Amino acid sequence: MKSIKSTVVILALMMTPVSALAAKPTIGVAEFKNTAAGVYWWGSSVGRELASMVSNELASTGSFTVVERNKVDAVLQEQDLAASGRIDASTSAKMGQMTGAQYMVLGTVTAFDSNTQSTGGGISIGGVSIGGKKNDAYLAVDLRVVDTTTGQIAHARTVEGRTSGMGLSLGVFRSGFGGTLNNESKTPVGKAIRAAIVEITDYLECVMVKGGSCEGEFQAKEEKRRSGLKNLLKLD
Repeated sequence: MKSIKSTVVILALMMTPVSALAAKPTIGVAEFKNTAAGVYWWGSSVGRELASMVSNELASTGSFTVVERNKVDAVLQEQDLAASGRIDASTSAKMGQMTGAQYMVLGTVTAFDSNTQSTGGGISIGGVSIGGKKNDAYLAVDLRVVDTTTGQIAHARTVEGRTSGMGLSLGVFRSGFGGTLNNESKTPVGKAIRAAIVEITDYLECVMVKGGSCEGEFQAKEEKRRSGLKNLLKLD
């Protein structure tokens, strides 16, 4: 009887995906930075708010062990990483020991654009204008995932979030908006931020946990993004 049970257990383990047997990656998210011009909604606390949103989204997938933001902030302040952007083996190794994170996510907003155009035909209900305007917003985030044991960049990608809508903009976001960004929760900018954060989460879950066919999908998106940038170049 014991041998039969052992055989069943072994067969079950053989049939279980490797990703299910592996330990969840332990990950921390550093305060986001901004190098883009015209980001009117950026304030002193927005980088921390974006990092918290990404942390919450990663935790909600169930695929990661996410280090508490307070612990990450304290270590990054000591290491001066958030301010300088420095990554080297000695810094990252110490950072990994102090936070318990195998990987650290670094994000920088590198491009932002928004546009509001009048289309006519708008109406007002109870003082709230609906329709009559077309609102567009675009956000690009340079993403890096650093291995805290080596200081090397394990994954890197430019993630985009964009939205185009008419009139009143509503949306549901698992992490919610708070602090400074609460004012943008129902705007096209807020929707673009949500789109970028969801894309970041899906990408990290794909390359760090799932693997397989999803990586091809993200590669196709990257090729499309690069092709779009080439088309914008004007060569003599």
